[in-house]
Order: sequence, then structure tokens, then C-alpha cells
Amino acid sequence: MAAFPHDGTAPSAPDTGSAERAVAAVWRIESARIVGALTRMVGDFGLAEDLAQEALVDALRQWPVDGVPRNAAAWLTAVAKRKAIDRWRRQERLDERVALLAHDLEREQAGGGDLLWDPDAVDDDVLRLIFIACHPVLSKEAQVALTLRVVGGLSSEEIARAFLVPTATVQQRIVRAKKTLAAANAPFDVPPREERSPRIGAILGVLYLIFNEAHAASSGPEWMRPELSDEAIRLGRVLAALMPQEPEVHGLLALMELTAARFAARVDRHGEPVLLADQDRRRWDRGRIARGRASLATADTLGRGRGAHCLQAAIAECHAVAASVDETDWDRIVLLYEALGRLSPSPVVELNRAAAVAMATGPASALRIIDQLSSSGVLRGYHLLPATRGELLRRLGREEEARSEFVVAAGLAGNDRERTLLERKSRGEEK
Repeated sequence: MAAFPHDGTAPSAPDTGSAERAVAAVWRIESARIVGALTRMVGDFGLAEDLAQEALVDALRQWPVDGVPRNAAAWLTAVAKRKAIDRWRRQERLDERVALLAHDLEREQAGGGDLLWDPDAVDDDVLRLIFIACHPVLSKEAQVALTLRVVGGLSSEEIARAFLVPTATVQQRIVRAKKTLAAANAPFDVPPREERSPRIGAILGVLYLIFNEAHAASSGPEWMRPELSDEAIRLGRVLAALMPQEPEVHGLLALMELTAARFAARVDRHGEPVLLADQDRRRWDRGRIARGRASLATADTLGRGRGAHCLQAAIAECHAVAASVDETDWDRIVLLYEALGRLSPSPVVELNRAAAVAMATGPASALRIIDQLSSSGVLRGYHLLPATRGELLRRLGREEEARSEFVVAAGLAGNDRERTLLERKSRGEEK
């Protein structure tokens, strides 16, 4: 096998460390296109990823010796194609697929490697890959793992570290997901138009789940996981480029950008949580705010009204443009939550509306909403319900009742930092 099937001129050989970094960088950026192109060619999603991984092993072995090729993604794709041909030959499957792959390689070789690979092109293979990673036959956990692995380019170890689960658990989810897709004979294609809306909802739901875990880690020692939010936003940008006519795609991207803009101010230098009222707004990322507002404006120009993600982005925009908590347009936020509650009813939306009502009209009216939620039992076990009730009671001067609510909330919190904050509030040490 030629060391550089797409580029006859190699640069000077790098050291092993720089080659490994180059492999990791290429995989993170280009894995979706590589696996997507291979899946279309070989007709088997699981096989495509296996071939890509085998090509990575070759790169780790060859690039430290021969140098990193000028078009590294094309190199990996070509090596994977050759491995597919070798597999089929060993299995005596010399059919039209072998001929097609061989023809592709000949054309690429003759064209110097750039004929079939445009690194700036956004093609349908990535979109197909996103749809298959979020296929409805898979569990939500499997969809998340598969999306981060094959679309995001994260390793099983990185996914496990982000979600604080064993690496073996992530690996099992991915293996099971591949087997499930194979058993369901899931086609590698964008679904028909009539099936797209619910599938798009599932895709957005996966990205939203990933981002939410970054924004407020459900467990573990850290308050946030910013590296996970970066990945969710990157995937959101990819999706927005692939589906520019879907307003909710732009809405979710806007929501993530506007929310992530506050991340630097959400923790102090010790990593302890800093609540919205106490944040230094000079630390908010104005670049992210501008990008988020632009994405929301793009969604609005499509003229199809605001869906759930767009409404949440509009709420985040109200916070982003306000100079302080007191100057925030709380009346507008309440209206937006009311619209969100009608469009996408949820007890969590109602909880958030209550918090906005408290700022707009006072804690007494908000407490009535909270008490209705408590009596319904729909948020039993959700730590933010007693935490919010504690805040309202404290504002009403009912300190002992408030401290009792904070004790309950601390007992339910899964995140170490958040639990510590609630415990301090229960002792009256934190205002």
C-alpha cells in the first residue's frame, strides 16, 4: 500500500507526538464525512466505521515515519476503501461494489487526490449520518453516544469522561446501536419528507441533551462541562449548514450560543457556582451573543413562526441584552414562557415560568404556581422544585421554611457543587 495514495509529495516526517495530534485533529474535524462517504460506498454503517478506525491505525503507524499527507482526510478515506476491497476479496465477493471502489480510487489517484474530496463542501453524507445516528429504533442514550462518536468524532473515552460513565458502558452502547441498526435494516439515507419532522425533532433533542449536560452537569464534581457544550455547538453549526431552511435548527443553535455566552461568569475562580444575579456581565462572551442573535434572526426570516427552541432562544436573548437583572425585561420573558408552555407543555417550563413571574410581579404569585406543581407530584425528586420554592419563601421572609426546602433540594441534587451551594443556603450562609 502506498504511504500517500492521494499525494505523492510528503512533507518532512514529524515526530510521533505531532503525528498523533494530527490524526486526532483530522478525525475530530472530518470523521463524519469520512464515515458518511464510506457508509454510502459499502452500504453498511458498522463496517464503514470499522474501516475508518483501521485506517486511523495505519495513519498512527505511517505518519510518524512518512509525514502527514497534504490531504489527510482523503488519505484516510482511500486507505479505508482499499481495506474494504481487501475484505471483499478475502470473502470472494468480487462484485460491482469492488469495481466501483476501485474505479473511485483510480480516479482519485489520477486527479492528484483532490478530485473527489472538497474539504469546504457540505454534502448529504454527513446529513445521512446524523439521521442514522439519531434513528428512532435507538434509545436516547445510544443516540447520544453514536452522535458524539461518529458525527462528533469523540472517542469512547472522551464520551465516557463527559458523562461520567465507564468507558465500557459507552462502548457497549455503541456496539449495541450498530447491531440494532443492522437488525432494523436502517437505510443510510435522508428519510422521506413526511418522516423528517419527527426525526429532526429527535436530532435536535439529542443535541439539546448534550448541551444541557454541559450547561448543568447532572452529577459529578464540576458545575459545568464546557468542552461538551463546544461539541454540541459545533454539531449545531454543522446541522444548520446542512438544513438551512429549518428554523428550529437555527433556534437551537441560537439558544446554545446565547447560553454558552454566560459560561465564563457562571463559576468563580474556585469553580463554585455563581448565580445569574451575581454574575459579572462584562465576562459574558459578546461574540457568542452576536452569533446567537444572528441565528435567531435567521430562524425568524424563514417566516414559519417560532418553535420551542426559538422561544427558548428568545428568552436567552432577553438575558443577553440586559445590562443587569433589574433591567431585564421580565414581563417579556413571562410571555415567552407562556407561549412555550402552550406549544410544548412541560412541568419544567412551568417551573421556569414561576421563577420569571417572581421577578416580574413578586414571589407571592410565583409561589402559588410552585405550590400547584408540588401538589401535582409531577416533579417529585427534581431538586430544582424545592430549591426554587426555598428562594421564594426566603424572599417572603419565611426563613425557616426556606431552609427546610434547601435541605430537601440538597438531598436530591446529583451535582457536588450544586449540593454544596444548597447546603450553604440551608444554613443561611448563602444569599
